[in-house]
Amino acid sequence: MIRLATDVGGTFTDLVGYDERTGDIFTAKSLTTVHDQSEGVLSAIELAEKKDGLSTRDVIFFAHGGTTVINAITERKGVKTALVTTAGFRDVLEIGRGNRPDLYNLQFKSPEPFVPRNLRFEVRERMDAKGRVLTPIELGDLEAIIGECRARGVEAVAVVFLHSYVNPDHEIACAKALAEALPDVTVCASHEVSRQWREYERSNTAVLNAYVQPIIKRYFARLESALTERDLSCPYYAMQSNGGISTFDQAQMSPLTLVESGPAGGVAGAARIGGVLGESEVLSLDVGGTTAKCSLIHDSRPTLDSEYKLEHTRIVPGYPVQVPVVDIVEIGAGGGSIARIDERGALRVGPESAGSTPGPACYGRGGEKPTLSDALLALGIFDPASFAGGQMQLDKDRAVTAIATVAKPLGLSVEDAALAIVEIAHASMINALKLVTVQRGHDPRDAAFVISGGAGPALAARLGRDLGVKATVVPPHPGIFSAWGMLAAEPRADFRSTWFSPLVADAINDLKRRFADLKREAVTYFAKGNGADIRYACQVEARYRGQEHGVFARFELDDDVESFAERFHTVHERAYAFCLHASPIEITMIHLEAVLHGPVIAIPKLNPAERSLEAASKGHRRVYFGGETGWVSCPVYERTKLPSVKGVAGPLIIEEATATSLVVAGQELEITEEGLLLIRESDGRHV
Repeated sequence: MIRLATDVGGTFTDLVGYDERTGDIFTAKSLTTVHDQSEGVLSAIELAEKKDGLSTRDVIFFAHGGTTVINAITERKGVKTALVTTAGFRDVLEIGRGNRPDLYNLQFKSPEPFVPRNLRFEVRERMDAKGRVLTPIELGDLEAIIGECRARGVEAVAVVFLHSYVNPDHEIACAKALAEALPDVTVCASHEVSRQWREYERSNTAVLNAYVQPIIKRYFARLESALTERDLSCPYYAMQSNGGISTFDQAQMSPLTLVESGPAGGVAGAARIGGVLGESEVLSLDVGGTTAKCSLIHDSRPTLDSEYKLEHTRIVPGYPVQVPVVDIVEIGAGGGSIARIDERGALRVGPESAGSTPGPACYGRGGEKPTLSDALLALGIFDPASFAGGQMQLDKDRAVTAIATVAKPLGLSVEDAALAIVEIAHASMINALKLVTVQRGHDPRDAAFVISGGAGPALAARLGRDLGVKATVVPPHPGIFSAWGMLAAEPRADFRSTWFSPLVADAINDLKRRFADLKREAVTYFAKGNGADIRYACQVEARYRGQEHGVFARFELDDDVESFAERFHTVHERAYAFCLHASPIEITMIHLEAVLHGPVIAIPKLNPAERSLEAASKGHRRVYFGGETGWVSCPVYERTKLPSVKGVAGPLIIEEATATSLVVAGQELEITEEGLLLIRESDGRHV
């Protein structure tokens, strides 16, 4: 009765297993195999079999998250894709939106569309905004299109017709005709992945979904075959970007829902930890080998990004997609992030990463450039002998040699250069954390701060102190926490539908009917019957009349116009710092979150037997803090032997198989009954 989860990251592939009968935890960490990620998954399973005695025959649940979809998009390794759209709209993908983030850049160019113009085809048809047929579809137009697709070796076709989110009849007819004529080609109709307005965004969503659909189908087929060969033939689930899980079959229909699959697992885990602590506001940060990812759990639920954009930066508009994605800010600052001197002589850290091959210099796999991991080793925070539970011996001399390449031009000692690398990464992470809190209208001082990842706990104490959070929390198995979080996630589906109406009494009654219809869709989606234990959350997107964009506010079934309007005003003021009580309100979209109740990983209380500070003590290690403090001898503890205790003064180090945690001077450590590490300031104020 084992529940198993694997997470494929940029550097490592992580595994967590949970035995429901005994409460035993199985863990493993292997290097990611970029050429075929399923090989890294199998390596992690094999390692857990050898190390912890995992038996795949006892596995009853398998969850998987990874970077297959995002890698295919960012590396432009999807399939050759065509677009079939309403006559006159073939260039919507290229025109995009008139607004641009880098307003005064005269050399600005719109992002290159994923479908070139010679593979964008038009069909004569037209619906109006209410779904009424203006021009019947001319299926005869498809004959030439089908011939072109065959001749050009197209593997996927996206079908996007104007206003099909209201009436998809023309899309259904077109997709059926294409599928019959091109049986070996994937056909994706936009209404199958998005029922939202805005033609550019919906077109981009359908195109990207088609672009990666054959990739994910082939990957899941290989993975399922390999797992079956290892006697692991239980139901398979994929971690979705909305913080829930879905079956492999459901995920293959909408692979774009897996775009932030791995990071969403960490957010689901952070929400689970918040529940144990009784905290509804949780700030999550996962510092992996390549990137650092942060998100906010608000009202005990992951926050969704209603305008998610792939590859969006301060100067690049990115590619918008209309799928529910946990609001995650991701930066290139991880354990493998490379430090360098830029052309102006300043020290930079990331976004380039050493990855798993060759990896940081201290891995001894051929890497020669200094990274954040090399800096943490040079400062004495990492122990070269016990890193990754002793599976990987780190080479401190190589780390020092690599750091010297940036220390010498800066006129710094190796220790001070290593400290500078950590400080720069720290500053980048603080900025990212403020993006999901302060700039979203939330105060980090109201939140518990859950930090994970292989490098995260080493940076946790300082980050929490600078943010002023309630407490800094290091969860169990932090280095493989995204995989752990997948065992804390439940099956989930999101249903969004565009609907325009002024906020009046009749609209409230209509909203209730529409949500009832969506709930019936959810029951059908989960295929569990009307007696299924499903939790629902209803949200309505609304705006003041005259606005272009709206905000989502919670909708309750006993709401009337006044109660919902007041909630909308509050949400709008939090987002934009103003509200207009006298202005008419318009509804633009409805959103139903449906979560199917299911078993999640338990967090048992510690067994006090053979646990004490004395038993956990591993001696002392010198850590460099810089300035007048310099090198300080810090006590080192083994986490698996620590008891439930309060008031352990820093500075100190806690080691475990997947991470190393640092508590700095002026802070105290608490270990809860569940084994969670809580770091607070010694004077009792917020961290």
